[in-house]
Amino acid sequence: MAFPTRSQPLSNGSFARELLHKHVSKLVQLQAPVSEGKGTEPLHQMRVTMRRLRTTLLQFEPALQLPPAINDQRLAKWVRHLGMARDLDVLRERLEDGFLPQLPQAEVKALRPVIKQLRRERQLAYGHVVEVLQSRSYLEGLAQLQGWLKQPEFSRLGEQPIREWLLEWQGPSLASLFLHPGWQVSSAAGEVEVLHELRRQIKQARYRLENLSELAGGHTVPWIGRFKQGQELLGEFNDLQVLQRAISDQVPGRLEQELPQLEWLLVQHQRHCWEQWRELVIEVLPTRQRRRLWQALSSRSLTCSPWNWVKVGLRRAAARFG
Repeated sequence: MAFPTRSQPLSNGSFARELLHKHVSKLVQLQAPVSEGKGTEPLHQMRVTMRRLRTTLLQFEPALQLPPAINDQRLAKWVRHLGMARDLDVLRERLEDGFLPQLPQAEVKALRPVIKQLRRERQLAYGHVVEVLQSRSYLEGLAQLQGWLKQPEFSRLGEQPIREWLLEWQGPSLASLFLHPGWQVSSAAGEVEVLHELRRQIKQARYRLENLSELAGGHTVPWIGRFKQGQELLGEFNDLQVLQRAISDQVPGRLEQELPQLEWLLVQHQRHCWEQWRELVIEVLPTRQRRRLWQALSSRSLTCSPWNWVKVGLRRAAARFG
């Protein structure tokens, strides 16, 4: 992203507009390959881009004056329809590419009806994706957003320099993140929804930090990495549980009796994910680590203005000499 010169400071609204332009351009590029069913990767990229677009709009909403058609309810609906097909892609790929090569032929044969059902459900979900992408609601919403990008309108906050508001744009998503009960869960049994919600919050925090990483001077990069790792571990753990339930629902007996090798692999992978997640929790949850995150956020805000350093120095002098 190209930043204006010092004589023309980058505003909150202009910065948000550039982020939105990047996401919308990518959605337009992915429209054809997703609609034509050209593999699973374009759908994955569109889902991620749609999520990032939604996060950016929510994050910078106070700085923007958007058309009524561009609202979180509509974006959430788009993300939800894309997510159904993508989740089935993940389950099928994990089963076919990850587990099947490690199973005896008898279990591979027993899983054929399961794979067939997953493919059938994915085809139905993909049909809903195409309906959404060709719907009047989606096309009109995308067109209005493109029109706004050509002639953006900002609030009074949107006209102000973004370097004076970095902490405020990053802080809200982090203020209550570590208060989520999911961090305190010591055993995943019966805590599926709690952990799933925590994963969503971690993802939101990561996306918001990434949106401002170019202005943060590298201070937040380690935390972006930690949040990405946590999001992926909880996501994989959830996928394995969903896959295990999906298979159990389609076999006549108990999973450990019908497919013992597969059941063992699923349990081992879940245990490994959970152990890695708990190691990450131990790393990031202590007070000193949480303080470092806030120091990373505030350090760039202080360096943005020399006057801030003067004020800090005066406060320290007053505290020292009374």
